[in-house]
Amino acid sequence: MDLRTVEAPDTGGSRGEAWNEALLDSIDSSTSVVALPHYHWMDGTRFDLEAVGRRAREVGAALVVDGTQSVGAAAFDLSTLRPDALVCAGYKWLLGPYSLGLAWYGSRFDDGVPLEETWTSRPGSDDFRRVGDYRDDYRPAAARYDVGERSNFILVPMQLAAIRRIQEWSPEAIQAYCRAITRGPLADAVGLGLTVEDEQWRGNHLFGLRLPDGVDPSLLGPALEARSVSVSLRGSAVRVAPHVYNGEEDLQALLDAVRATLG
Repeated sequence: MDLRTVEAPDTGGSRGEAWNEALLDSIDSSTSVVALPHYHWMDGTRFDLEAVGRRAREVGAALVVDGTQSVGAAAFDLSTLRPDALVCAGYKWLLGPYSLGLAWYGSRFDDGVPLEETWTSRPGSDDFRRVGDYRDDYRPAAARYDVGERSNFILVPMQLAAIRRIQEWSPEAIQAYCRAITRGPLADAVGLGLTVEDEQWRGNHLFGLRLPDGVDPSLLGPALEARSVSVSLRGSAVRVAPHVYNGEEDLQALLDAVRATLG
C-alpha cells in the first residue's frame, strides 16, 4: 500500500481553494482511505469534507477525519459529512485534559481489529465475577476500540464537564463569536500587508497570518511577549486561535506587535 500526501500548493497567497481542488483530484480508484483534518493544524485551512466524502464514496474509499482542531469550536454534522471515523484529541477545542481522546466509528469499522488488545474490550468484561473467563472476541461495534482503563475516574469527569459546557455555549455560537471579534482586526492585518486566507477556507477560531515576504515571523517574539500575546509559529504562519475568553482588544494587541516588528 502506498501513502500519498497532498501538499499545500504554493500560490503565494490564499491557498485553501487550490488545496481542496488538489485533494479532490488525488482521490481515484486506487484510493483505499482518505485521512485528513477538518481544519489544518498549522494555519486553520478548512477542507470541504462534504465534497471530499462524496468523492471518497464514489471510489469506495473510507473517510477518516481528524477533528482535533475543530470539534468543539465549529459545527460538525455527522449526518451531512458522513465520515467512516472521526477522531479527536480531548485537550484542544473539547477543552479537556491531556491523555484523553474521543472517537466515533461508523458501521464500516464494526468488525475491525483494534490496535490495543485490552481486557475491557471483551464481552462480559463488566462482570467481575468472571474475570478469569478469557475471551478472544470483542465487544460489539465501536466499543472494541476503547482504550484500556477507560473508566478513569479523574480525567473522564473533567472531559464530561468540558463537553457539557461546550454544549451550553454551542460550537455554532463559539464560531460566531470568534468571527465577530476577528472581523475588524483581520481587515486591519490585510492593510498592514499580511496575508489571511479567505474566510470560506479557514476557521474563525483558528487561522494563520502570514507576514510580508522577507519578514521572519520569529522576529515577532519580543513584541508579542511585551504585550502578553500568546500565539504559535507554525511554518510560515503565525497561528492564531481565539476563543470565548478573548476579546477584540486581544487581536488588536497582536496587531500592535506586528506593527512594532514591521517598523
